[in-house]
Amino acid sequence: MDFGLTEEQEQLRESARHFLASECPAQKMREIAADAPGLSPELERKMAQLGWPGLIVPEQFGGAGLGMLDMAVLLEECGYAAMPGPFLFSAAIAAYALAAGGGDEIKTRWLRALAAGDATGAVAIVEANDGLAPSDFAVSARTAPAGAVINGVKMFVPYAQSASFFIVAARTGAGARDVELFVVPANAAGVKIRPLKALDLTRRLALVEFDGVLAPPEAQLRGGADLYERVLGAGAIAISADSIGGAQRVLDMAVEYAKVREQFGKPIGSFQAIKHAAAEIVADLEPARALVWYAAYAFDALPREAARAAAMAKARACEVYSRAAGKAVLMHGGIGFTWEHDIHFWFKRARLNESLFGAPPYHRERVAALGGY
Repeated sequence: MDFGLTEEQEQLRESARHFLASECPAQKMREIAADAPGLSPELERKMAQLGWPGLIVPEQFGGAGLGMLDMAVLLEECGYAAMPGPFLFSAAIAAYALAAGGGDEIKTRWLRALAAGDATGAVAIVEANDGLAPSDFAVSARTAPAGAVINGVKMFVPYAQSASFFIVAARTGAGARDVELFVVPANAAGVKIRPLKALDLTRRLALVEFDGVLAPPEAQLRGGADLYERVLGAGAIAISADSIGGAQRVLDMAVEYAKVREQFGKPIGSFQAIKHAAAEIVADLEPARALVWYAAYAFDALPREAARAAAMAKARACEVYSRAAGKAVLMHGGIGFTWEHDIHFWFKRARLNESLFGAPPYHRERVAALGGY
């Protein structure tokens, strides 16, 4: 199969690389990461002007109506820049959940605002036990006369402090597939947010408690367990694309350093051990990139293959990123272990990417299960 990007996708990729090199260089990324909110309103505004938040939002709700492959191309560049902010979680995952499961009222209220850059969404799935199966959830949605009442605590919610609304996964019964997704405004009565410290300095995580939060009928997204699994797939592809971009960046940083750092009167890039380390990253990276692109394509066009392809991409891409970041740090020698060098931001981001939306072992088991083993 001859699979590649279209001319428009290549243009999106190049324009995103140019924009982020100008608006989010490493020094700017450091400044944003050091600031308590962990985001730049100016950068968010400029991305909104480019139409990035509405990339996969349907046209009738103010978006560009593009697909997950287009989003993956964009997120790869965001990962290359280690761009801080809620973009990945809001524009790729929350937007998909709303577009796929929301009624017209919810879409009109939130998708339009999200596409315009006037609102951001956060996805609240994981709990203290770190499980992704509905049976693992303690957060519940109890039927009430005015809708559903949500109770429980979600952990590691990205950018909860700056979110306009949450996509909340809640258990609705004792069955293995008794799960529903709800749209909950961040300012709803009973929502409490507590910031958490994270290894990845380019992102912000929080604990979110839902204490008797009322979700009216229109706030329940349609699709139940099927929608929940597709949202997990969207999250897996989004994190995988970010990981591929990050792996490419640490490789580029290590190669550039190897060209200028000298030992024994020679650039260290001339040493066989350094060449081997760089070649191993490339050998890992290129097949993983193809996996991610195919998973994003399948998500758009091959629904029967989408879940398995997303799991394969997540399992592989995040391990490749962590391994590449580790090798790149070693290629930098002693300077790579210091705060002053930028590479530690990508190294730490790689570690968080491994756990977000399911660690590689979880997705390898999922691949096996979906394959009938």
